[in-house]
Amino acid sequence: MQFDARAAKALEPGSHLLFSDYPGLRLTASRTKRAWIYRYKSPLDGKMRQVTLGAWPAMSFPAAIVEWERLRRNRDAGIDVALEIKTARAEQKNSQVQQAERVYTVKMLCDDYIVGHIDRARTKQNAAYVRWLFDAKLQSIYDMPVDDVTRPVAFGLIAGMAADAPVLAKILRCELGAAWDHGIDAGTLSENTVNWWRLILKNKIRSKGRTRLGENIGEGKRFLSDEELGGLINWLPNFSRTVADVLTLYLWTGTRGSEIVAMAGSEIAKEGGQVWWTIPKAKTKNARHGNATDLRVPLFGRALAVAIRRKELYGDGWLFPNRDRSGHISQNVISTKVNIAQPYAPVYGRDVPRLSVSGWSPHDLRRSVRTLLAKLGCPDSVGEAILGHMPAGIAGVYNRHQYDAERVEWLGKLDSRLEILAGDFAGRVE
Repeated sequence: MQFDARAAKALEPGSHLLFSDYPGLRLTASRTKRAWIYRYKSPLDGKMRQVTLGAWPAMSFPAAIVEWERLRRNRDAGIDVALEIKTARAEQKNSQVQQAERVYTVKMLCDDYIVGHIDRARTKQNAAYVRWLFDAKLQSIYDMPVDDVTRPVAFGLIAGMAADAPVLAKILRCELGAAWDHGIDAGTLSENTVNWWRLILKNKIRSKGRTRLGENIGEGKRFLSDEELGGLINWLPNFSRTVADVLTLYLWTGTRGSEIVAMAGSEIAKEGGQVWWTIPKAKTKNARHGNATDLRVPLFGRALAVAIRRKELYGDGWLFPNRDRSGHISQNVISTKVNIAQPYAPVYGRDVPRLSVSGWSPHDLRRSVRTLLAKLGCPDSVGEAILGHMPAGIAGVYNRHQYDAERVEWLGKLDSRLEILAGDFAGRVE
C-alpha cells in the first residue's frame, strides 16, 4: 500500500502499517508516538531484527524510504545493521564513561588556569613566564591526579625550592594557590577541595638577598643619599646618551623603567603653559585595575629637556626606539649598562668608565626619588601618586583625585633639589 497520513493518524497503539513496495518497512504506533521501523532477517544468524529509523511525522515517508534503502543495501552486503548500531552505541557510551572517569591531573589544572585566567588578565610576557615556571618546576607532579596533591606533597615541592630559590618558590606557591582557586571557582575541582598551597609555609619563605662577587649583600633595596645623587647626576654623561636620558627621567619623574623606555612623542603635550607626559593606563603597572587612570607626569628641568630633544628627533613615535625602530628598547638594556659600569663589575675586553656611586640599580632611583620627596615634605598620598602607586584598601576605591596640581608643585621642587645636589657635589665625580 501507499502511505496515507489519515491512516497513520488513526493507528491504534500496538498496530502498524506495511508497505508492499518496501519490504520490511513499517509504521508502528505506540501510546505516545508513531515510528518508522525496518524489520529484516539477519544475514549473520537468520534471526529477525529491527531498527528504528525515526519518528513520524518528524521523519516523512520519503525520508523513511531513503533510510530504508540505505539500511537494506547494507543488509544485502552482509551487514547486520541492528548489531552494527548497537555496537556503535556501546562504544560511544564506553567512550563517554572513560571521558567522565578521566583523571584530572595537575597539568590539566594548570593549563585550564593559564587559558581561563592568565591569558586573559596578564600581559603576554607574564603569561609566558607563568607557563615557563609551571613547565620548569612542576615536572615531578604534573601527571599526578589533583586529588593526590596532599599537604606533604605541596610542602615538599615548595620547601625544596625555597632552599635554593626562595623568591621563585614564593611566586610558584602563589600561582599554584591561584590555580587551585580557579579550579574550585570553575567547578573542575570540588568545593571541598583543600587548597594546600594557600596554607603551607605562609609568611615563612624569606629571600636570601642578592649575591655580589660571592658575598651576600641582602635584599638590595637601596636608595641613594643626597651626596650619591649629586655625584651620580654629574657622572651621567659618561653613559651613552640613551642610557643617560633614561636615568635622568628616572630621577626627575620617579616613573618606572618600563614606562620610560616605552615613552612616545605623542604622549608629550603642553597644557596651559606646563608640558605633560601622559602615560596611557595600558602602559602602566596598574592596567589591570578597573579604577586606574592614565599616569600624568609634569616635566621639569632635565626631564623636560630630554623629552623635547628626543621628540624633535623621533616625532610622535617611540622616543627610545630599538635599532630597526620596530619597537622600543628593553628595560634590561639600561640595567645591563648600569651593571657593566659598576666598580666591581668584571672587565670584558675593553675598559669602561666606572661609576662613582656603587651598588645600585635603576629601580633604586625610584626609591631614592620617593625618599627625597619625603625629605622635602611631600605628603605621602602625593608621593605615592607621583610614583604611580594605587591607593591601598578603601582609599583606592573612593579617592579618585588626580593630584595634577600637587604633581606640578612637588616635581617642581624635586627638580630644584636635584639641581642643588648636582651643584653641591659636582666635585665628587671620579
